[in-house]
Formats: sequence, C-alpha cells, structure tokens
Amino acid sequence: MVNHTRAVFKCFIGICILSIFVVIFQIGGLPTASERCNCEDNHDRDVQHEKFHQSFRIEQMDGKKLAIIVPFRDRFDELLQFAPHLAAFLEKQNVPFHIFVVNQNDRYRFNRASLINVGFLHVRESYNYFAMHDVDLLPVNDNLRYEFPADGPLHISGPEFHPKYHYAAFIGGILLLRMDHFEQLNGMSNRYWGWGLEDDEFYVRIKEAGLEVSRPKNITTGPNNTFLHVHDRVHRRRDTVKCFNQREITRKRDRETGLNTLKYSIHSRRELTIDGIPVTVLNVDLFCDKIKTPWCECEAKTENVTQNIPKKKPRLR
Repeated sequence: MVNHTRAVFKCFIGICILSIFVVIFQIGGLPTASERCNCEDNHDRDVQHEKFHQSFRIEQMDGKKLAIIVPFRDRFDELLQFAPHLAAFLEKQNVPFHIFVVNQNDRYRFNRASLINVGFLHVRESYNYFAMHDVDLLPVNDNLRYEFPADGPLHISGPEFHPKYHYAAFIGGILLLRMDHFEQLNGMSNRYWGWGLEDDEFYVRIKEAGLEVSRPKNITTGPNNTFLHVHDRVHRRRDTVKCFNQREITRKRDRETGLNTLKYSIHSRRELTIDGIPVTVLNVDLFCDKIKTPWCECEAKTENVTQNIPKKKPRLR
C-alpha cells in the first residue's frame, strides 16, 4: 500500500514538472515589451494613424474636408477648452474637419507663420481647405459659417467682430483658405519670430495676388459677444521684444521667404482625444538662419533690444 502511494506521488510530481516546462516554453515564445516596441516601424505607425482617423465621424461625412491648423506653444489649458468647443460648433454646421496642433518644439522664439506653413504642407493632399486658427479665439455666434472659401480667403474674425483688433486690414485670428490659393501666395513669411505683423505681411501678399478677402454677413453681434477670447494677458505675456534690425526688416513685404524656403523637421507626431475629440499634434523643430534673421534668439546687448509695445499694430510698407 505504501509503495503504491509513493508511485502515485512520484507520478503526480512528474506531471507537475512537465507542465511547468510546457508553460515556460510557451511564455518564452511570446514577444516582450521591448520586442513589440522594436517591431513597430514607420509603416505601422502610419497604419495606426489611419485607423485612428477612420474611427471618427469625418471619414463618413460628405462634403469638403476642413483642416484646422493651430500654431501652438505652451497653451495646453486653452487647448482643452478649444477642441470640444470648436467641435461642437462645427458639427452643428455639418462640416467635416480635423484639428492639427502644430507645436513648436524648439527653443527659438515663437514663429506663428512658419508653423502654419508646416501645418499646410502636412494636410494639403488630404483636405480641401484649411483654417489658420488661434487657440484662444472661440466662435460663439452660430452665423459664423466655416464654409469652403471658393472665391478667396474667408476671414471669420473680422475687425468689426474681433474682441481686440479693429483696423480694416486685420486678417488674424481665424482665416480660411483654399489649398491652391495658399500655394499661389507661397504661404506666409518665415521671418516673423516673436509676436506680431506676420498676418499684416500676409494681407499684403493677398492684395498683390489680386485675391479678395470676404467676411461673414448678417452678423448682429459685436466685439463683446461674437467670440470668446480666452487669452490671459497677465498669465500669457506676449513676446514683443525687438532686437537687431528686426523692427526695420519685418515692416517690409517679404519677397524671399515662404513655403519654398521653409526648413523644419517633425520631431514627433501624437494622436490624442480631448473629451472624445480627435486631435493630431505635430511637434516641430524650426530652422533659423541667424545670418538673415538673428532675432529668432534675442540675446543681443541691451541697447539693441527694445520693449516698446505700440498701442496700435503698425502697417507694413
């Protein structure tokens, strides 16, 4: 009886040992976390991006597709408010759209125009038109239609409605353009490091090309209730420093730079959702030619730097 019990026990132990070896062998055949990471190449990431976009409503909607290009740096709080607000606003208009946040990843001064150029180059093959859209300006009047700008640039945030800027040549804030019109203009100037004047220079390009800027009609609201301006001037101080010969050069029409001279690299691309709204983030490193635009970094001597902030935005010559 004792021998029989020992035999059964040995048989049981043998089965257990064999089972352990089988489990170890199967686990060893599974890819590790590092192997999963290493096998994901650029093609895999592109497939993931496509699946990401296909899972949202824009892929099933008819009509011309709108790319929202948001030049961006250090405005995450505003972005959290911007994405769901604009999505709700455009869905009421049945506009197929996607938000592209072009984030300046380098340490140079902010260059809004170059970031818009980067965004345009990224979306021009997949969308019919695009909006250059400030992250801190939210439309609240439903009569502001983000429609296809068939005849020329459509300026949503006209000077009679914008909370801050009211001069006739103002085209900042929210501007919609056809892809071919933006290419015709060679995009925007790449010379504007720091705050201001890049949209005024772009207005001159539009006029010289013979394009007419249109604005929404029949808007009965005014500067105080057409848009929500979420810019905190104390918390978000603008970089208004002028150094080297920046003040002189940036008040002239730039006939040298634009889409065809833009130099940059995509540091990374991220897909995220904000309250269920898909957002693509392009982290961009811009290139600065310090011979032509040394003011991309203002490290000059004190006498070469001015902090004078004009009460009214100056016009270009």
